[in-house]
Amino acid sequence: MSQEIERELGWDDEIEESGPEFVLLPEGEYNFTVEKFERSRHQGSANLPPCNMAILTLKIDGGEHGEATVIHRLFLHSKTEGFLSRFFESIGQKKEGERIRMNWNAVFGAKGRCKLEINTYMKDGQERKNNQIKSFLPYSEYLKHAGNEQFQTPTQQQPFPTSQTMQQPFPTNTPSQQQGGFTPGQF
Repeated sequence: MSQEIERELGWDDEIEESGPEFVLLPEGEYNFTVEKFERSRHQGSANLPPCNMAILTLKIDGGEHGEATVIHRLFLHSKTEGFLSRFFESIGQKKEGERIRMNWNAVFGAKGRCKLEINTYMKDGQERKNNQIKSFLPYSEYLKHAGNEQFQTPTQQQPFPTSQTMQQPFPTNTPSQQQGGFTPGQF
């Protein structure tokens, strides 16, 4: 699919591309961008009861080492409120000690800075390694290391969506804007 437009593949289509190579970054501090955000549910464990969970896909800018992708889970529980606060501080939506409503609508595409560690684990009898988020750093650390990137300062980010910034889920055309001769309420 090197020059093709993205499309759905059929069951019998031919494939060629191997995908991106796995990159293991050295431990340290890196800038990140939230590439994906999913709402999910934690089923409970010995340490944490069932609760909502945010699954974040973070693109980590490793400079000369390349880019890595890290999946990070945030648990929406009072036991983990500090981790949630640090995340929102790292993307500029919250200041330390400030009380805010978590604005998940503004998470996709947000940029921040984190500290990565190398996690060692066993799978299929083999020792493997991957990167994990050790901690999220204040937004000011991202700004120090952002270079020439385009970014929003925390004062430009709105803590809550307003009627001007929220996208309507469906078109809300008035009858004068309707097209195709359709009049609402008539069958």
